[in-house]
Formats: sequence, C-alpha cells, structure tokens
Amino acid sequence: MKMPPPSTLRAFEAAARRESFLQAAKELGMTAAAVSQHVKALEDWLRLPLFERRPRGVRLTAEGRELGAACSEGLGHIARAVDRLTARRSGLRVSLACKPSVVNHWLGPRLPRFRAAHPEIQVSVVYPLGALTPDEAGTDLLIRHGTKPPGRAEAILSAATRPTCAPAYLEKHGPIRTASALLDHHLLHDATEAAWQSWLAARGVEGPTPQGPLYADFNLLVSSVLSGLGIGLCPTALIADHLAAGTLTVLFDETADEDKAYWLLSGPDVSEPVAILRDWFLAESAAGSI
Repeated sequence: MKMPPPSTLRAFEAAARRESFLQAAKELGMTAAAVSQHVKALEDWLRLPLFERRPRGVRLTAEGRELGAACSEGLGHIARAVDRLTARRSGLRVSLACKPSVVNHWLGPRLPRFRAAHPEIQVSVVYPLGALTPDEAGTDLLIRHGTKPPGRAEAILSAATRPTCAPAYLEKHGPIRTASALLDHHLLHDATEAAWQSWLAARGVEGPTPQGPLYADFNLLVSSVLSGLGIGLCPTALIADHLAAGTLTVLFDETADEDKAYWLLSGPDVSEPVAILRDWFLAESAAGSI
C-alpha cells in the first residue's frame, strides 16, 4: 500500500480540521511554517492542491476536504485503539460527576454489582460543582437533574416527586387520607416552598402552605423525613430502596415534576470502559422503573 509520509498526514489533518496552519501548529507544538512545509510536501506527493492560500489564511479545496475527513476518521480509530491498549496496561478508569444524593440513595448500593462484574474498571466519582456537561466537569460522564438537556442525554431515573414520610410519622400523627389534610401537618421543603405550593394547587387545595424547614440539599431533606420530622416531596425512583425496605412510605400517587429526570450525559466519542459503565447505567435503569 503506497502511503505518504505519516508526519505529513498528521500535520495536514490538524490543519484541515482547524482550517488554519497557525492553530494546527499550536495543537502540534510546532511552528506554522513547519505545518505549511508538511502540507506542501503532501501536496507535492499527491500532485494536487489541498488548500487555497489567501492573504488572510487558508481554505480547503474539495480534495482537501475529502482527504481531511478520511485522515480524521483514520487517525481517530488509531487514537482510540491506543487508548484501549494503554488502558489495559495501566488499568481502566472512568470518571463520573454526580450529586451526593444520587450516590447515597441509588448509585452507592448498586456500585458493588458493577465492581463485581467489571473488577478491571476503577470508577471515580466527583462533585459536579454546577457543571452542565461532562466537558465542564472534566469527567467522562455526568448525571444531571432537570428537564432534558441538549446533547447525548439518556434518562436513568424519573425525578417525579410524591408526598413521602416515615412510618413513624404516621404512627405519631395518624393517617392522612386527603391532600387538604396535609395543611395540618409538618411539611419539609427542598430549597423553596414552591414545590409544595404547586403540588397542593394542582390538587385544588387552597390556603397558605404550612411553613417548615428549608433544605438546600436533598440529602438533608430525606434524612429529616427518615427521622420522622415531617413530610417531604421526594423523587420516588431515587428512594425506591427505602420504599422497598419500608423505611419510607408514599402518601399519594399524584406526582409533581413529571417532566424532569436524572439524565446520564456522555460525550460524542467515549472509550470502551466509559461505554461499559454507560451501558450498565442504562441496564440498571431498565431493570427498575425510571
């Protein structure tokens, strides 16, 4: 197979992708003149122009675009193969940005199953710190709460909430049979009172919403609910283990936040271990009700 020198292909691929000799030079750690020389050598080898030289930069020719796409695809395959081979030698690692509440109530109890199935993959979990994408978080994957975000996002858990309390609360305060009866109970609020106000209004309950503690973090809220301090609007899917164990109980089936979910976000091109963890997340969500 007759091929041009690899060094010319690498320089050309970067220049074609960025359509700039200067930007390619910064990426490759060489001078723009060196990139230009590599591209000129490739053009001489092919005997056709790949760029139009202009006073304020360069522009790909039709042949340049065709070869640039092929080089990007080919070098991409090589890079991914190298990643897989070096990962096997040094150990497979996947980083995940995730809120503590998801780790505590859903991911943590399930991670041992992933570890047992894939002992070769080390999972590192970090705080998202407000990041909206894996790239912003500096991680391979990100779990995000809310309505569906742009990009590759797959729902792993529903975020629909229902009035929830501990059995001990009902033992102390008696059964709660109607939504309007909640106005006489201790309601716990996640960040603001808006969620309870919306849930009650949707059930035709009028009157001021009972004031209660405001919690900036769901972990704090659910801890108080578990302690029997009051009733919280909790995402049922996230606390499914507590419901199955009987440590929490749902008072009404009517939900709020039906349009929200916990979304698993990944980049456009993931490594093999990242794909394995992503597929495991989707299998876990499919095994239960999302």
